[in-house]
Amino acid sequence: MEFLLILALFLVLMFIGAPIGTSLGVSAVATIMYFDLGAEMLGVNFASGIASFPLLAIPFFVLAGVILQRAGIAAHIAAFFELLVGRATGGLSIVAVLTCMFWGAMSGSGPATTAAVGMILLTPMLNNGYDKAFSGATIANASDLSIIIPPSIAFIIYGNITSVSVSALFVAGIIPGLLTGLATMFVAWYISYRRGYRGLVCRGCMADLLKALRQSFWALMAPVVILGGIYTGIFTPTEAAVVAVFYSLFVAVVIYRSIGWRDLIEILVESAVTSSVIMFIVAFAGIFTWAASVTGVIDTLADFIIKVSPNAVVMIVLVNVLLFALGMILDAISISYLLMPILIPVLSAFHVDPVFYGVIFISALAIGQATPPVGVNLFTAANLVGCEVDEIAKEAIPYVVMDFVVLIVISLIPALSLFLPEWAGLYTP
Repeated sequence: MEFLLILALFLVLMFIGAPIGTSLGVSAVATIMYFDLGAEMLGVNFASGIASFPLLAIPFFVLAGVILQRAGIAAHIAAFFELLVGRATGGLSIVAVLTCMFWGAMSGSGPATTAAVGMILLTPMLNNGYDKAFSGATIANASDLSIIIPPSIAFIIYGNITSVSVSALFVAGIIPGLLTGLATMFVAWYISYRRGYRGLVCRGCMADLLKALRQSFWALMAPVVILGGIYTGIFTPTEAAVVAVFYSLFVAVVIYRSIGWRDLIEILVESAVTSSVIMFIVAFAGIFTWAASVTGVIDTLADFIIKVSPNAVVMIVLVNVLLFALGMILDAISISYLLMPILIPVLSAFHVDPVFYGVIFISALAIGQATPPVGVNLFTAANLVGCEVDEIAKEAIPYVVMDFVVLIVISLIPALSLFLPEWAGLYTP
């Protein structure tokens, strides 16, 4: 009975449009109170759900991303890539993908990357004859890379749930993230080639490229500093988040001088609101997970998945399909807290490496950010470009198909995910 109540309440609340955090919290608390499962544990679970050292990295990475966004750093990155590859067929679409890759490595958020890059590149793309739906779809899908290429908030959440090294997850996401980025660039180039989207006319010479490189150098160095410190063991991911904040302040205030100290109040408020929304979901998702465990939901569903097939590959494929479906209606953080407690015993039963699966899991969730009806990147892009979400969603289909192809490749070749963390000594299987 407890099993049915918690699931029914959650689904009903989701159906009537309640926020995901509210749906998780209300269904869990109501079930605990109604069946007297230990209401005195609610406060303890709420506090312990967010009192985690790895989770401390989230507000700091959010703050660093907001600082860089307010400083207009994305414009310098885009200008450099425009001079570097803008003359190629579909040059601006390739520039958009490259800019999203680098910006995502600093923001860790798909919607934030879509907004930052979209405000800079959508107008030039439209002025050069690109279809507005295609332009929006390209940026929305390229922004998916924000939760694959480290530092990634999604990886931090996954590591916190599974007790897997976040450093190892960050490094494990580099090759799959780059592979996904290259695949996205190929789709952008191919569609541009078919539609006749020409490259930009050469606007300068090597001197202009070197000038753009010099102007964007400090922005391009941000992910190098953050990941380099983690890779070499100088600091942990949580400490890296703090370093990212100070580096962002240095670049924004001292190097580019694009924000003043008065802007910091607005930056801190925006960061606090964004972080509080994330931590609200994390706290109530933790209570939901505890209630689901007590009521037997997790064990029942885990046993069901294990019995579906004795083959690990089949299990991974089926879960990927489930993740794609859930990604259409839920955000990555909520899905992580809903599914990973169920999948942990499943991974153990099939002897699937948790770092390897973490990359698969997050890559599958990334696809959901650009799929309707709740693809947050699509809505952000549609708002910026001024067209219907359905129009962008149609243009996004080739990108989604290619994302699935890459997902299959990294699912079948564990070395793509495990080589770097093993080589760096961050993880031993």
